[in-house]
Amino acid sequence: MTSQMPTKAADEKRKSAWLSYLSLFTSLGTLLCCALPSLLVLFGLGATVASFLTSVPWLVSLSRHKAWTFAIAGALIASDFAYIYSFAPRLRMQGEACPIEDSSTACDRATRVSRITLWVAAAIYAIGFFTAYLLGPILARTG
Repeated sequence: MTSQMPTKAADEKRKSAWLSYLSLFTSLGTLLCCALPSLLVLFGLGATVASFLTSVPWLVSLSRHKAWTFAIAGALIASDFAYIYSFAPRLRMQGEACPIEDSSTACDRATRVSRITLWVAAAIYAIGFFTAYLLGPILARTG
């Protein structure tokens, strides 16, 4: 009976996946709480926002803490960028991220999925940040 201890590579893959998905989740939270309602109101769909907030009332609480929501999401996305573009390549070069018995295509595929997830999260965050913090002052100056 052999017990399989988790290797350092497995722990690193789990950490990378966890950071990527947490970054995506928090960036979606910023989009839902702050950016999407503002954008819908901008397009004249205020009744849609009102009915949506009636269905999902916890978004009001989330939008009251908009600064914390954006700060936490930004920190998670930034840490994920640091991990994927700084730490992960060093681990791969040392052979710790992908064991020799693992096929290189699986590692390449996992890296590609992590990077796509990260960039989607960053794009959603940027859209949310622009709508929540920058769109109002821009419209106030031009209108």
